[in-house]
Amino acid sequence: MEENSKDYRKLVIVICLASGLVPFMGSALNLAIPYINKELELTAVTVGWLQTIYLLSTAIFQIPSARISDIVGRKKIFILGLLFFFLSSLFSGFSNSGTLLLIHRFIMGVGSAMMFSTSNAILVSKTPPQMRGKALGINTAAVYFSLASAPIIGGGLTQYLGWKSIFFASALISFIAMIGAVFYIKDNWKTDKQYSFDYWGATLYAIGLSALIYGFSTLPQTQGFILTLGGAFLLFYFGYYEKKQKSPVFNIQLFLGNRVFRMSLLSALINYASTFAVSFMLSIYLQYARGLSPRDAGLILVAQPIIMTLVTIKAGSLSDRKSPTILATIGMFIVFIGLICLIFLSATTHFAYIITILIVLGFGFGLFSSPNTNVIMGSVTKKDYSGASASMGTMRLTGQAFSMGLAMLAFSMTIGNNSFENVEARYLISAMRITFIISSILCLIGVYTSSIRKRSIK
Repeated sequence: MEENSKDYRKLVIVICLASGLVPFMGSALNLAIPYINKELELTAVTVGWLQTIYLLSTAIFQIPSARISDIVGRKKIFILGLLFFFLSSLFSGFSNSGTLLLIHRFIMGVGSAMMFSTSNAILVSKTPPQMRGKALGINTAAVYFSLASAPIIGGGLTQYLGWKSIFFASALISFIAMIGAVFYIKDNWKTDKQYSFDYWGATLYAIGLSALIYGFSTLPQTQGFILTLGGAFLLFYFGYYEKKQKSPVFNIQLFLGNRVFRMSLLSALINYASTFAVSFMLSIYLQYARGLSPRDAGLILVAQPIIMTLVTIKAGSLSDRKSPTILATIGMFIVFIGLICLIFLSATTHFAYIITILIVLGFGFGLFSSPNTNVIMGSVTKKDYSGASASMGTMRLTGQAFSMGLAMLAFSMTIGNNSFENVEARYLISAMRITFIISSILCLIGVYTSSIRKRSIK
């Protein structure tokens, strides 16, 4: 059978390599930012944009990339995304100014969008339904493994070879994945023969999502509220506009007319919105409130992605036999319990307690992620795989931006414009508690949205 063939296994390896590139780069880059800042003499605003501009470009181009892949073929767009990622990583390593690095990070986001919008679609297209959960679980595990290994590998590369070595390492991995994709992805999957592209719809989507994500990241400033509301309005109008198009950039009827798909995407959005800032807040807490070094803080935080990696493989396989909806809902509830426990952290909390909670969070997120992906991809037809894959990526990025905006809002309420070095630990802990209280409420809503979509998916 195809799923047991050597070519299929090599295809899965290629997809996993591509999926692991982005989290590895993001996590490793966080460790390298002080070195980049020192060498390129960047301002605080520019340093913040190193991550923000990548997040924006990835979010903007995902759904348009999915639509284009339906027209020209998923394999072509996937390989083109790897090529963009390879070239931008390579040139980032040669950057000698903040401006050039920002440009290359933007292009890297475009490449990531092309990969994100097609990778799951390619994987699901080549995997029989009874094996889908296992395949998606392996792919998700590759993402979590990259998150777990990035602090160790990225820290070592930065310390011994310099920050540019991170980009060169990513360039090498993306080049290997690109060559593998050329040889081991046999089909191209053109699902639309009309060769028409909705440019106005893509423009509305890009502007609306950019305003929403950037606006929320600048809350509680006045411009943040204006951009967030304006972006939400444009996205609402985008949905209204797409309903009337014969060849929309995004099949809005798929979202409006498919309850399982709609509620699963909403659950994913809530999950990322309630959990993404956890590592960021705990990193600040451990280093500034507890006095740990970055290395020691990293050794504590790595507990979560390790457990996520181990659990998600088993959860993916289990979702082929049991109801993925029930598994995902249980996972979301476990995350809710973990977030509740984080609210009670203090300046003297034992580190064993923190590690235990991170293990609980990792278990819950791992149990939620691949079954939820299985529900989403199993709720659409083959011609909509690319759109579904891109929609998942968009929900992830939007949720991450919302989560970080929530963290920034909490800091603004407690410490204002002061730097972390000049603030008492109790104010940092107050900001952390505000974040986790709101995150817990969001997660409880996510438990509800996950539970009501459908009991099982065949």
